[in-house]
Amino acid sequence: MTLAALDLAFRAASVALLLMLAVSLLADFRNVLAARLGAAFALSSVAHVVSYSLDVTSPIPLWHAPLIAISTGTIVVFWLFTRAVFHDEFSLRWWHGLIWALVAAFSFAGCVWIAPGGHVRFSVTVVNLISLGFITLAVGQMIASWPADLVERRRRVRVFIVCAIALYGGLNAVLQIATAGRHVGAAAETINAGVLACTVAAIVHAMMRIDGTDLFPAEAEPAPPHVSSQPAADDCADQKLIDALMRLMADERIYRQENITIGALATRLKIPEYRLRRLINQRLGYRNFNVFLNNHRIEEAKTALADPSQAEVPVITIAMDAGFQSLGPFNRAFKAVTGVTPTEYRRLKADAA
Repeated sequence: MTLAALDLAFRAASVALLLMLAVSLLADFRNVLAARLGAAFALSSVAHVVSYSLDVTSPIPLWHAPLIAISTGTIVVFWLFTRAVFHDEFSLRWWHGLIWALVAAFSFAGCVWIAPGGHVRFSVTVVNLISLGFITLAVGQMIASWPADLVERRRRVRVFIVCAIALYGGLNAVLQIATAGRHVGAAAETINAGVLACTVAAIVHAMMRIDGTDLFPAEAEPAPPHVSSQPAADDCADQKLIDALMRLMADERIYRQENITIGALATRLKIPEYRLRRLINQRLGYRNFNVFLNNHRIEEAKTALADPSQAEVPVITIAMDAGFQSLGPFNRAFKAVTGVTPTEYRRLKADAA
């Protein structure tokens, strides 16, 4: 088999796997934002598979430019997918689409005007620096959000997916910057296509190995508590730990502490962190530690907002007393739980009194 045929086979395999993944995500989780973004990432990655080349010395055909623009915009979709996958309450904003459009438009301009005008290296370098920037943002999102994830299986799979994509994308960006304007040869192109096919296959395999409801957040309600099959003695021990945890929440209001982590909470309870994660997830039904904390904070805030003696206390004071660090996150979390803003909730309670 020639290198050209092998390259084509690798690309065809990648396209087939990506299309299968996109169809699977849309068929099973079309109403979940993270899954839709995952499908969008898979579909836009098809453009990358078809159009990507380390060799950018020759002029690019005009029909090829839109594919390359979509391929470049894939990195923005990857960033958005990472945000949605690590933050169950993430929602798209209009400016997310604007960012994608600007990145794709610059890539298109690079293919049609900048590179043909004698600035190949400049165009390639800027596009790939943009890619490296979004990869850095995605990895940063993963690092910041990963500790709060309470579903152990999806914690591992999510990190693998993000790291695999970031490693492949980062290495390719660096290689393309280093080789801009120089021929790299058919062997290098074939190796790159093979690495991409292996990366796609590994990601698809990892996603298919676990239940999709573990990987993605529930559409409308939190995961129900796990029905334990443990011996009664273990159940009793777990219940004692849950009672101790609830006392920390109710009596000491530990959720008020700034930057409280699940590790610090586990230390207070004198148990391993993994066990506390399992208790909060499987016994209390929470998938995210921050949601668990925020629900306690919101309950305190609801009590304060409904209290006539605190009618003149500013909402931001109540939010910060409950443990929130700023008003914006408090308003969003409060409305997600109650369906109304804190101000509206206070007014409704005052009218009902």
